[in-house]
Amino acid sequence: MIFATTPTVVGHRGFGAGDPGGYPENTMASCQAALDCGLTWIELDVQRSADGQLVVRHDPVTPAGELVVSRTAAELAAAGILPFAPVMDALPHGVGVNIDVKTIVEDAADPAERCTGPLVGAALRDLAGSRPLLVTSFDPALLVYLRDLDLPDVPLGLITAQGFPAWHALPAARGLRLSAISMHAAAFGLQRDVPRAVDRTPAELIERAHQAGLAVMAWCPGPAEAARLAAAGIDAVCVNDVPGVLAAVAPELAAAAAPRRARRG
Repeated sequence: MIFATTPTVVGHRGFGAGDPGGYPENTMASCQAALDCGLTWIELDVQRSADGQLVVRHDPVTPAGELVVSRTAAELAAAGILPFAPVMDALPHGVGVNIDVKTIVEDAADPAERCTGPLVGAALRDLAGSRPLLVTSFDPALLVYLRDLDLPDVPLGLITAQGFPAWHALPAARGLRLSAISMHAAAFGLQRDVPRAVDRTPAELIERAHQAGLAVMAWCPGPAEAARLAAAGIDAVCVNDVPGVLAAVAPELAAAAAPRRARRG
């Protein structure tokens, strides 16, 4: 089991994409703001620097418009882009981290040993077993590479982009022998009053994924969408509006906590 609580609310890039509440994404301040709201999981983006270090950054360019891969980790740190290892060390050990790996164009041509996959694999060997983890990527080849390293206690998940249909995403994640699928909130058909014949309800999609052995996460649902997904049985939601989503899913969290309290009693 990846997520101990259903639904688990995951802070997207910490407290949310951009700088909600004045906390810039993928920074320690953003992570701390999410933890201060009571979150037990956050999502961070990683990619590689010019000198083969992993850094915490979503966009392939720096705030100044330079390619991240063209600058050393020290130069990126001076620009406010943090190295990955110290960020992980600074987070409380019980905090789960969804590591979203961003491969880059240079991975298509650089020598294999310089590419993102081996760097992430080496980092995961050190992190395995140290805290709850989920490693996700839009790049299935990277996920296959990491899967074949047979790293203990490191579940892997496929992310699919907005507009990518669930009826492709679920078989793909199962066929890749992954542990999780992370789909954009729109893939669950929440905006459709009458689903088309080829669609399933959110609960049916989640049930099919569970039958395939997949944990299910939705990325970027708003509070109302998160509440509907929580009622449908989703495992996790990765969100930008942390306070709003926490308030929206509070009834589901309370219902999930009741059996645990009864067992302890």
